[in-house]
Amino acid sequence: MSTTPASPDPTMEAIGGAVTEGRSGDVRSARRRLLALWSEIGVTGDPLHRCSLAHYLADLYEDPAQALAWDVRALDAADAVTEQRAQEHHAGLHIAGFYPSLHLNLADDYRRLGSFDAAAEHIDAAREHVPRLSQDAYGASLRTAVEEVAAAVSRRDTARRSSAPGPAV
Repeated sequence: MSTTPASPDPTMEAIGGAVTEGRSGDVRSARRRLLALWSEIGVTGDPLHRCSLAHYLADLYEDPAQALAWDVRALDAADAVTEQRAQEHHAGLHIAGFYPSLHLNLADDYRRLGSFDAAAEHIDAAREHVPRLSQDAYGASLRTAVEEVAAAVSRRDTARRSSAPGPAV
């Protein structure tokens, strides 16, 4: 999804730069940059910044326990983001659209840790929010991932999904 901010946001630009760096293969540097930004933002900083940063940082950890810690932070921050704040960042952005991915990531973390009941709860929450996803490639990929994780939970499978975001192992 292409998003153009309503006004320049240097923190979101820095987060985006680190994400691009991580996706291009320099996970260690991307992680360092995001952790430094987290220190600047702080635990009481802008919830949109905290949510975005924690969501992307979680993907940079292969260890599901480390990813879980960041995914919990992302969900907590999302709960504090107002619709007005999301719209200030981008006119077409809605915080409700974050929840399918946030719950999916938590479900996958819990599943990989063998906590299948917690994983199932987050799959249910992701499914509740799926109708808010756009009817585009991103929405389709999330819908598919929700069903992949749900199937893995049913099988009691803790293996990393090949389609999971983050560093390849």
